[in-house]
Amino acid sequence: MEQHYKLHRLRELADNDEDFIMALAETFLEEVPADALVLKAAHSEGDFLKTYQTAHKMKPTIDVFELGVLDKLIEVQDWGKFEKAGEDVATQLAEVLDAVEKATAEIKSDFNL
Repeated sequence: MEQHYKLHRLRELADNDEDFIMALAETFLEEVPADALVLKAAHSEGDFLKTYQTAHKMKPTIDVFELGVLDKLIEVQDWGKFEKAGEDVATQLAEVLDAVEKATAEIKSDFNL
């Protein structure tokens, strides 16, 4: 439990309200894996705007669940925001996608979802 994500900050935010934490876990599962797919596609297509928008949207959830890749996600976001065509953020993106995949599987298991 909580190897690929952490609930410490979320528990503080939720004041240990387990129903609220469950609702946020469900929201994570509904949104983050889908956003990760959009982010991957946008990057591979060189769509700077979509990459920026999707990474920006994912930041608060990645941060509150403490996946440990917020800095990498920001690099991907900035690649899109500043249209850094000459820069390669594939490694950072791969780390973000891997973290999302691992956290998704673990949250499903931990919350029986």
